[in-house]
Amino acid sequence: MARPDPITAPEALHPSLWLASQLARSASRCVDTGYAALSAQLPGGGWPVGALNELLLPQAGVGEMRLLQPALVRQKGPVVLVQPPQIPQTLALSALGLPPSRLIWVRSNPRSSDGLWAAEQILRSGSCGAVLLWHQHARGEHLRRLHLAAQSGDTLFCMLRPMSEAREASPAPLRLALEPVAGGVQIAFLKRRGPQRDEPLFLPLTPSLLQRRHAPLDRPASAPASAGSVLPVLVG
Repeated sequence: MARPDPITAPEALHPSLWLASQLARSASRCVDTGYAALSAQLPGGGWPVGALNELLLPQAGVGEMRLLQPALVRQKGPVVLVQPPQIPQTLALSALGLPPSRLIWVRSNPRSSDGLWAAEQILRSGSCGAVLLWHQHARGEHLRRLHLAAQSGDTLFCMLRPMSEAREASPAPLRLALEPVAGGVQIAFLKRRGPQRDEPLFLPLTPSLLQRRHAPLDRPASAPASAGSVLPVLVG
């Protein structure tokens, strides 16, 4: 009796294919999260660059900046903060290894689509190492445009959205929900290219002495720039 042919590994057929029981191999570059336990749960072993990553928060300042800090420090080029919910704290962000010289703050009306437009243009320019965009509600077409713009470059792009948006569909290949707990955050894996993980991951985030005494590290530093004024400089 003839033996059946061995099953061909799906990635051998196409790099975008993977078994439901395994994490996908990222076709694009990833940047290490700086947290081994988290990196082990992400396809490619880190935050994907050139893609839309979503962090869903119950409120701003639950640990998102400390979570992203190792990757932001590793990325070369400016880090752009688009319509953060609080005035950036230069002292606190410097303590995270992000001096004012690396930061650009883009302020816009949170009720308008200016922030979405600014983030899209910055991503298409490929001029920055990372873009963080805070936005309350974005329609599906806006998310698709942002994901497409991110794919045109090698920028680490994270969109920080309310937890209520978890029910909405999104083209983002990675969606994580953060919940503050004593000593760190609980991370729920809402979407990733790989098997479903029902159990949240606890990640310890130790506050620094500076955070306790001076300024909240997670309340995003530098003088504000309007979306219209900063884009000619970034895009060239």
